[in-house]
Amino acid sequence: MKWIRTFDGTPQSVKAARQFVTDALLGMPRETVEAIVLMVSELASNSVRFADSEFTVHIQRVRRQIRVEVADGGGGTPTLRFAQPEDLSGRGLMIVQAMSEEWGVAPSRPPPGKSVWFTVTRASAS
Repeated sequence: MKWIRTFDGTPQSVKAARQFVTDALLGMPRETVEAIVLMVSELASNSVRFADSEFTVHIQRVRRQIRVEVADGGGGTPTLRFAQPEDLSGRGLMIVQAMSEEWGVAPSRPPPGKSVWFTVTRASAS
């Protein structure tokens, strides 16, 4: 199954993206959905903050594997930062790395733009 939706590059769209993920993954284990919602929220927030463009959330579910991609039109390549406890930001990709099985960044063709993707395997069906 696939779900795709494009959002405006505004802070309000981050909440809409979280709801989109929740609706798309209805019936899946709560822990899996909550983890994916958190990761999408982080990536959508990065798109709004740094890309200054609309962003698209792609969700693909094949059996127990879920792949999520957040794509935007901003330039540059997101990099993993190691935030200090007193830092107010900089933990988004650390969260994605910690909660996903794998993740990465792919440049858009044609540039500018990129997609940050991650995969998770759900524990069991509800």
